[in-house]
Amino acid sequence: MRKLLILILVLAFLAGGCQTPARDFEQVSSQEKVILKFSHVVGDNTPKGRAARRWAQLVQERSRGRVEIQVFPNSTLYKDGEELAAVQKGYVQIIAPATSKLTEFSPVWQLLDLPFYYEDIDAVHRLLDGPVGEKLKQSLFARNLLVLAYWDNGFKVMAANRPLVKVSDFRDLNFRIMNSPMLAKQFRRLGANPVAMAFSDVYSALEKGQVEGSENPPSNLYSKKFYQLQKYITLSNHGYVGYAVVVNKSQWEALDQKIRQLLLDTLQEVTIWERQEAFKQNLEDLERIRRAQGTKIIELTPEQRKEWQRILMPLREELAQEIGEDWF
Repeated sequence: MRKLLILILVLAFLAGGCQTPARDFEQVSSQEKVILKFSHVVGDNTPKGRAARRWAQLVQERSRGRVEIQVFPNSTLYKDGEELAAVQKGYVQIIAPATSKLTEFSPVWQLLDLPFYYEDIDAVHRLLDGPVGEKLKQSLFARNLLVLAYWDNGFKVMAANRPLVKVSDFRDLNFRIMNSPMLAKQFRRLGANPVAMAFSDVYSALEKGQVEGSENPPSNLYSKKFYQLQKYITLSNHGYVGYAVVVNKSQWEALDQKIRQLLLDTLQEVTIWERQEAFKQNLEDLERIRRAQGTKIIELTPEQRKEWQRILMPLREELAQEIGEDWF
């Protein structure tokens, strides 16, 4: 049913065509070009990296070269601790941070960091594509930030230099996390020491033993070769990681309406594609890690999973007290 719905959406979009067709954009000189810088922190071969390139390519074609999205991957411009300030100040026009990073502006974004809360990826999409997703967007207006779309990374697994099966296995491990209060609480409840750091610093920290564990979707573990430094991966699928495609609100509103419409129509198409590809790539990259045979893959039994859930599920009630039960 889910695949059929996605197919219907794609066919409907293609049948209608882009609302701002390429013929509306005449060939222009380089001085008249609109250049938008898109900074992100992961590799080109990840779901986000591939979607950023696809969006840029389609916009270039459909605008007849008038609009150019310049993509800067792998923290080449800004680290994930710097890019929000950069887009607010207009140094770059587009970023796609993990939603966890947006918790610094509003605690309501911690909804997406709740462990064992979402049954599957469709549940996440229903949330983000509905009224809650709109309310999350509104929470950033005062910060001069506008969310244009929600992209997937996937569900996270645990990776460490020791097997993680029982909750007690986490005791005293230094675990790298994104800077989110909910993620910090999660690992403290498990008995680990959460260490917030930029994504670009994780490989070096693992290599030097500054952190001993990390949580990521398989595509991140594979693309950044984290799995080569961690002997065990537990298929916990305990939490979701997604991205908000964010622009500088003032700069966006200053763009010509036709250009904005072209960017949005193309982004809608790319978002459908990105979500499908993220799901597919995580399966494929997990299999690549299996074949490498340097990392042991652990699958939790239902009883072991229930132990993790028992420890972590109370975080839902804590968040409800902080942001209000209405959000739930």
